[in-house]
Amino acid sequence: MTSTPEWLSAYMEPSTAVIKQTKLNYGIPPAYNKDIISNTKSKHAKELSGMPLAMQDDLKAKKAWEIALAPSKSLPMNAIMSYFSGSTLQIFSLTMTFMLFSNPVKAIASVNSTFARYESEGTFARILQAKLVFVLMQLGTIAVGVWKMGSMGVLPTKRSDWLAWESQTIVSETGVFVP
Repeated sequence: MTSTPEWLSAYMEPSTAVIKQTKLNYGIPPAYNKDIISNTKSKHAKELSGMPLAMQDDLKAKKAWEIALAPSKSLPMNAIMSYFSGSTLQIFSLTMTFMLFSNPVKAIASVNSTFARYESEGTFARILQAKLVFVLMQLGTIAVGVWKMGSMGVLPTKRSDWLAWESQTIVSETGVFVP
């Protein structure tokens, strides 16, 4: 039988002396003051606990509305990216269209957990309104995805898309408006 090398046993089972020695090698960073950090944390906790309940509810409702309106800020960006990605079937446009559907569905499915930390007896009605706005904004993102699929020609919009015996309509003339 071979015995394990000394370096391997030291590596596998470090002694407490080695651990203490490595802790001593790292000093306290410059400008680090433990008292300031602990005082700041306790100060913020005291401020929140000393607040009247109505003010806490107002702050919770305000934060919930910020979360509810966050998807509206990304809606124009999604629409512009959809427009500029083109209407051809490419991996980029297909991936983007998939994300326009999957992310809002996930967000709608987890709407209760998103707003759970802001719910209380005093904020129920305001949080419910914020949830509805959040869901509407997510449905707006899905609408951008539907528009993108329509511009790519993926949506079945004609009878020939649904019925095998129908032939596709052939357009004999097109008109272009020239001022």
